[in-house]
Amino acid sequence: MSKIAALLKASHFGPTVLVTTIAFFFAQYYWWEGPAYLIAFGVFLGQLIVGWSNDLYDFQDDLSHQRIKKPLVAQAISYNALRKWTFWMIPSAFFANLFGPLGIKGGLVYMLGIACGVGYNFYFKFTALSPLPYAVAFAALPSCIAISKEITPPLWMWLGGAIFGVAAHFINVLKDMKKDQQSGIRGLPQRLGSVGSIITAAVLIIAGVLLLLYSR
Repeated sequence: MSKIAALLKASHFGPTVLVTTIAFFFAQYYWWEGPAYLIAFGVFLGQLIVGWSNDLYDFQDDLSHQRIKKPLVAQAISYNALRKWTFWMIPSAFFANLFGPLGIKGGLVYMLGIACGVGYNFYFKFTALSPLPYAVAFAALPSCIAISKEITPPLWMWLGGAIFGVAAHFINVLKDMKKDQQSGIRGLPQRLGSVGSIITAAVLIIAGVLLLLYSR
């Protein structure tokens, strides 16, 4: 049980549950409760890959900043064990999403979002293009479910997802802003600083809300 708890915590459990819940509600809207649970399960597996790969890549940086809440730093799970779980999860997530209710098209769109999340962990968070993976991944999340029903995702869905995803990026980095800057992580929020990131996130959230209000 302690290893399971460590795996869940290493997945960045709060955001993982949030994304999975959003997927479940969209799946219920387009499908019904049975397939919705299967879609949510596939989304959950994909989010595990993003969270685990993040902790694996950031392990040395987390050690240097003594982030003892991270399972790897706290030695609640070993680096090799987490890496093995990640390698096993990649084909599992592909299988669950491509051969579940999402189908090949919807599953591939969702896995594109997962690839963007991993790409952020390994590359984009060091560049000014750091919002791009968030935009694509959050646009893909609801869109893949619409696509699974042979429905073209409406503008409010994919553009709204992209806007709120980028806003989430700017908010998410605030807590570690100074440490990230010390570590040479130079994503767009780190370049703008805390105040600039808060203003940007606020503007994006307002834009996203207005888009939803006037597009429905």
